[in-house]
Amino acid sequence: MKNREGAIGYCLGMGNTYEDYPFRDKNWTLMRHIDNKKVFAWIFEKDGHIWINVKCEPGLLDYWRQIYHSVVPAFHLNKDHWNSIILDGTVPEEDIYEMINQSYMLTKKNNSKVNFKK
Repeated sequence: MKNREGAIGYCLGMGNTYEDYPFRDKNWTLMRHIDNKKVFAWIFEKDGHIWINVKCEPGLLDYWRQIYHSVVPAFHLNKDHWNSIILDGTVPEEDIYEMINQSYMLTKKNNSKVNFKK
């Protein structure tokens, strides 16, 4: 995965997803779930590279950051829940796919509150 089109195409291939451009700045492509409208990937260009922000389980945030210098705390998002993947060719595609898949699954969940009987 080397460019925006590849990232968008991969995300669309996951099923029940769509691309969104909600900002005036067309540099930002958001990949959302059709069912709950939650964003699982933020795709944008910065410093000459495509970046993808993905949600990550807290225990894996630092894991990915330690393995690859091109996985950093997320640009413009909560750094305790999101990482940025910089598509500079140093992160293997299978790991990029894994991080996107994790983000997809974490945001797919319905976080509705459970009503307990008193």
